[in-house]
Amino acid sequence: MLDIGFLELMLIGIVSLLVLGPERLPKAARTAGMWIGKIKRTVSGMQREISAQLEAEELRQKLNEQQKKLDDSLTKVKQDVESIADSSPANTSTPAAQHETEQRVASASARLDDALQTVREDANSTDLHNADLEKADLKKADVKKDSNHQ
Repeated sequence: MLDIGFLELMLIGIVSLLVLGPERLPKAARTAGMWIGKIKRTVSGMQREISAQLEAEELRQKLNEQQKKLDDSLTKVKQDVESIADSSPANTSTPAAQHETEQRVASASARLDDALQTVREDANSTDLHNADLEKADLKKADVKKDSNHQ
């Protein structure tokens, strides 16, 4: 950012000593330090807030992707169940047809189980994410409270 070397700092110190005098220089340095500290705290607070927003956006995208996968899985299961239901009972009279129907039912059941497991995992990750967001909000409130006291 600012490229200030030792000579520049020494020049600023000498000029400020000449302009302000030895009585007002310590108070001016203290005031300048307080302003610099406030600026640094503000910038770091903004950086934390931006990173929290980016993390929240990433989590939203992941949740949307998981929702899309879940919807696709449920659509496939629905189609499987409908195709099993649409198959005529007369076709299942042979052992081969019954075996094929059982395989289709097992496949649909497995897909449904996978979809339900995905829902459970998404619910757990969402609960963890919500808890993390609540903790972050509490930390922000504590930081604001601390900065107001200073």
